[in-house]
Amino acid sequence: MVDGSNNVDVEKLISFSKDLVQFLKEDKDVSFLKQCKEQSNALQSHCHTEHQTLQNSIQDYQGKINACKQRTTEAQSEAAADAEIDKLQKELEQEIQREQLLREELRVITNEINDLDRQRDSIEEQRKLLKKIEQDQLRAEMKLSLYASVTSIIPDLDDQSKISGHIVERDKKVVENFEFDSSNQTAFDTCNNIWKMINL
Repeated sequence: MVDGSNNVDVEKLISFSKDLVQFLKEDKDVSFLKQCKEQSNALQSHCHTEHQTLQNSIQDYQGKINACKQRTTEAQSEAAADAEIDKLQKELEQEIQREQLLREELRVITNEINDLDRQRDSIEEQRKLLKKIEQDQLRAEMKLSLYASVTSIIPDLDDQSKISGHIVERDKKVVENFEFDSSNQTAFDTCNNIWKMINL
């Protein structure tokens, strides 16, 4: 039809056009083209449906992936929270142990303080008792001094089994011992003998 010089063979072109028209006029070929077009349309519709189905599936899977990522993040966060909780639990247990130790130390110290308080009370009672004894002793010494100055007799209080003592004469600077046997005489006789010594 076309040679290298761009010249067109009109007769061949007309012949080709006639063949093409004849070809297109045949029902068989037209129905084949219609069938091909229908198949093409059906294939296109099917492909479009498949594409939409795949697109929906992809979106579903993307949603599942996102949900999985979110759950993974939450799980990691929960794992981190669990680790933090474990750490805090261990710290709490350590603090409880320290508190128990401190309570034990406080109990020991409290017992020691109570013992010291009891000892202090006991010492205070002994001090009061000692003071009372000293006062009684001072009172007794004053009485003895009064008796000695009035009667010139100093009784011997160390031995309670007998009645004895000293007769002091200051002017003569003489000290005489005396002793009465209470088993051989009555208390009345003993008193009379002491009065006689006083009156001398």
